Amino acid sequence: MSRPATVPAALRYAPFRGSAAIARGLLTRGQLAGPTWQRMFRGIYRHVDADADPLAWCQAVNLLLPPGAALSHRAAAVLYGVNLLGRSNPPTMEVTVPPPERLRPHPHLIVHRAGLAPAEVVRRGGIAVTSPARTAFDLGRDADRVAAVVALDALLHQRVIKPDALRAIADERLGRPGVLAFRAAAALARTGAESPMETRLRLLLVAGGLPEPVLQHEVFGGDGWLIARLDLAYRDLRLGLEYDGDHHRDREVFRRDAVRLNRLRLRGWTVLRFTADDVLRHPERVVEQVRVAYEVAASRQTST
Repeated sequence: MSRPATVPAALRYAPFRGSAAIARGLLTRGQLAGPTWQRMFRGIYRHVDADADPLAWCQAVNLLLPPGAALSHRAAAVLYGVNLLGRSNPPTMEVTVPPPERLRPHPHLIVHRAGLAPAEVVRRGGIAVTSPARTAFDLGRDADRVAAVVALDALLHQRVIKPDALRAIADERLGRPGVLAFRAAAALARTGAESPMETRLRLLLVAGGLPEPVLQHEVFGGDGWLIARLDLAYRDLRLGLEYDGDHHRDREVFRRDAVRLNRLRLRGWTVLRFTADDVLRHPERVVEQVRVAYEVAASRQTST
């Protein structure tokens, strides 16, 4: 029976440079080429049983950065507690590299070549990352307006940036490419969205000509106890809108949802529930259903 490979403690949990591990005598080239180690990028490895979460990929990319460069855009957001990378594994990481420095291209690495002021680069957990303001600016000037607002909403929710900072971020970068796109996205950003789909649902309704609903509206019972906190609501009309993610399929969550919905109905609320399939694949249907519910609720209010 073959003996299991010995794994140095220094290499067990975090990505590392293969050349550095060999130079320190922790591994031989033959060992590094074996099944115990997985190559993440050219010259960067991890133990096959180590976490391969977004943070691990940030640590790996950090080992590649030339002087003055930093993780940026969606990769930077990860280090601020905002995961915009999606579910792809491995994820596509993003870095900003100031000229004349260069970084070898890779299928899972997007390299933005742009200048970074000293104040626009900070370190988090030993990783070079764009500052909160620069990260917000980069994400908020995305050509996809909805994606830009999703990112800004998420940064606001995690308190990476504050609402009143958005104007300052734009004012400090007058004349830079994308500043007008950033201003437009910032004008649509709101505090309170707890998921990207809540933001997408809100923007869909506004684009469809409906009034903008409030976020995270709390409904209380006659005894003063909190009945529910609705994702979006037209509170004056007692019309609530909910985005149901996959976790709502859990039996216990489903049970609580039923109890909650009954309590809301007894308080005179109408609640429409939508899924990702509704928002992404049938946006016109979503807008029409909300429009009808809005008109019915408004008519009911007028008649009373």
